[in-house]
Parts: sequence; structure tokens; C-alpha cells
Amino acid sequence: MALTERDKAILDFERSWWSRSGTKAAEVRERFELSTTRYYELLTEILADPEADEYDPLLVRRLKRERDRRRREKYEPRPATEWRNR
Repeated sequence: MALTERDKAILDFERSWWSRSGTKAAEVRERFELSTTRYYELLTEILADPEADEYDPLLVRRLKRERDRRRREKYEPRPATEWRNR
């Protein structure tokens, strides 16, 4: 499946959203007319598309790494030494 113009716009936005004023959620609502939940659902689908890698390989790899790190932090147990240091 080819990336749509909206898919490319979402990737472009992910590349530079932090440089804009305002919150990311507000920018998503204003620019794409999507809830943040739907935006992230679409972003997940886009990242799974091999054409996204071709469009912007560095961004896609970074977003996948960040997603995987967040998942690990959420679901992997902490080492016992980390609990003692609190």
C-alpha cells in the first residue's frame, strides 16, 4: 500500500512538531482534525508500512525505537536493585 499524502504529512509533522509553539495534542487536532488517540493509531499503522521506511528511514527507525523503549518500560519488571535505591 502506498503512503497517502496524509501519511506523509503525519511523518513530516513527527519530524518537527517539537519546534512549534503549543502542545502536540492541540497541533494534531488543528492540523489533522483527529483526536490524539486516532492520530497515534494511524501513526502505528504508518510505521508498519515498509514505504514509510523508504520515505524517511531515520525518522521511522527513531519512532520505532522510542515506541519499543516505552513498551519495555511499561511491561518489563524492574531489577531488584532499582527498587532498593528508591
